Amino acid sequence: MRTIAEINQKIADQRVKVLTVEELKARVAVVGSTQAAQEVDVITTGTFEPMESSGAIINLGHTDPPIKIRRCWLDGVPAYSGFGAVDLYLGATQAVEAVDGEEAREKGGGHVISDLIAGLPIQLRALGQVTDCYPRASFETTITRDTINQFYLFNPRNLYQNFIVGVNGGDRPLYTYLGPLQPRLSNAVYSNPGALSPLFNDPNLQTIGIGTRIFLGGGIGYVAWEGTQHFPLQKRLPNDTPIGPAATLALIGDAKQMDARWVRGCYFKSYGPSLMLGVGVPIPVLNEEVVVHCAVQDNDLVAPIVDFSIPRRVRPTFGLVSYAQLKSGRIMIEGKPVRAAPLASLFLSRQIAITLKQWIEAGKFTLTEPVARIPKERSFLPQDIWGAQVALE
Repeated sequence: MRTIAEINQKIADQRVKVLTVEELKARVAVVGSTQAAQEVDVITTGTFEPMESSGAIINLGHTDPPIKIRRCWLDGVPAYSGFGAVDLYLGATQAVEAVDGEEAREKGGGHVISDLIAGLPIQLRALGQVTDCYPRASFETTITRDTINQFYLFNPRNLYQNFIVGVNGGDRPLYTYLGPLQPRLSNAVYSNPGALSPLFNDPNLQTIGIGTRIFLGGGIGYVAWEGTQHFPLQKRLPNDTPIGPAATLALIGDAKQMDARWVRGCYFKSYGPSLMLGVGVPIPVLNEEVVVHCAVQDNDLVAPIVDFSIPRRVRPTFGLVSYAQLKSGRIMIEGKPVRAAPLASLFLSRQIAITLKQWIEAGKFTLTEPVARIPKERSFLPQDIWGAQVALE
């Protein structure tokens, strides 16, 4: 029906027809998928949710005399320095180190990344390995995004195609990556925005691949690779959507172009720091099948209810629940009503889809052809049988 080159020409001519994914779903309900596919060129999706497998590559530039950094802290948060002399990787979930017995603050790598994007000053302290070509032993300074060379996000695992619903069937509160789970099934927490979410609307990754241009943190980013824990072989419904965690993507983008509104450090009580990140993915309407998949509703999407009170990799579940039920704010578990709340911001997810739509309509954002497909055959390998537990003294 269309090619990406033809769509990009329409974008250049500012005659492209773009709908957010919610607008597309409403349009299909009125005119059907065939007519909607004829009318629409691009569909925009969005999500704003915790994405803890994220981080930033930073190149500081060389000092005089030069230093080969082997330990480094940014506002008290350790950064990895085991490669180039002044290259760092700051993980979003890396926690601030306690100093002189001070209790660890509720701060981590995600907060430092967000502060750098916002243009705030960051205190840097570095220790070096002294060599003939790198004679400096230590270095302290203040950096901002404008005083460093490269500063880009490289996120090994973002955009889970689906995730779980966390509950707690035990008798004490649990503090998890989904936030606090109250005992005796007193609340349920989910993190995926459902029918708004990018990969739910392209369940077979037909239009999304390596090299796909996206909205990332308020700037332009790209799909770099499959994400870690990519598991496209997850069981699926007849509409091709997975019933649990499935495909993931690794993303990359220039953090100097980003907006701290869409990249926010966060902290989960008694669990640790993380990062709230906004991602938007355009879906080109290349054929009617694209529209059929994007027409999926929250009633058609499910997630497993997982009991975190069992401390095992494979935990018991209370079955599947639809995203429509989750978004109603209350689900039923074994005949008991349970309050449900999202970690994802549905409002900001919508705003990302709207912003991306506006960029495309204004000719500021064009689409890219993937240079390679995301693999569809990936098994999920646990470590159950590969090693023994080691006692830590």
